[in-house]
Amino acid sequence: MKKDIVIYPAIFSQDGDYIFARIPDLKGGFTQGNDTVDAVQMSGDLIGNLLEDQTEYPQATEVDPSSLGSDEKLVYITTDLSAFRQEFSRTVRKNVTIPEYLNDMAKKQKLNVSKVLTDALKTKFGV
Repeated sequence: MKKDIVIYPAIFSQDGDYIFARIPDLKGGFTQGNDTVDAVQMSGDLIGNLLEDQTEYPQATEVDPSSLGSDEKLVYITTDLSAFRQEFSRTVRKNVTIPEYLNDMAKKQKLNVSKVLTDALKTKFGV
């Protein structure tokens, strides 16, 4: 499986008892964690959720550390979108039409047509 890895800068700041995380390059790029480790995990999940159905991703911009407030930290978040999709994607039921002879061959070979179609689509999209 081809890796589909993205890296985005996140800006962390203390928000009461929590760490607030902002990912400026992504629309809706806000989350929080109980501590820094949790905020990193939540940020990775956020990136996965925001980009899981995309094939083109927003360009990551450079953040000048000197532009940050005194209570802000710059953290780079890496997310493997292929792994995220595999772990969290749900399946959907699709009605497909195939030639009868292929259906007969698949039955004789005891092939799972849904799996064959899924594998073909993954190959087609390089995921």
